[in-house]
Amino acid sequence: MHLLLLADTHVPKRARDLPGAVWDEVARADVVVHAGDWVELDLLDRLEERAARVIGVVGNNDGPALRARLPEVARVDLDGLRLGVVHDTGPSRGRDERMAAAFPDVDVLVFGHSHIPWDTTAASGLRLLNPGSPTDRRRQPACSYLTARTNGRRLDQVTLHRLSLRRP
Repeated sequence: MHLLLLADTHVPKRARDLPGAVWDEVARADVVVHAGDWVELDLLDRLEERAARVIGVVGNNDGPALRARLPEVARVDLDGLRLGVVHDTGPSRGRDERMAAAFPDVDVLVFGHSHIPWDTTAASGLRLLNPGSPTDRRRQPACSYLTARTNGRRLDQVTLHRLSLRRP
């Protein structure tokens, strides 16, 4: 199963739309995971129209319309892979241990908020992934997103994709 992992898109506040490369990945993905800070409902609607499946949560910049449709935390089983999604995991110091304690029932936790790509594995075996942002690089050298493939209860081929600094 091919996954596209996104977070912190902030459309249309930080960019008018997702970059073309991201829309191309949407078309290829079996599942699109979005870890919050959509900002406007329109992007959720367009992703749901174009993606085979969307799993999303709300972020701190998401208003009532998004909160009415999305949870703060999502937990799903993807062919044996127990996936969790949340927006904010707090400070980076101690994150692995905090999230392993908070999410003992998942194999992989996708999160956002920081706009900083992250890929670590806690001592418990919990894999933590942050795709960064495809539209707002903040202090990063480039905007980014992640793709991955499921393999039972594991992720294979986790790839960080860096985008040019041009706005869509």
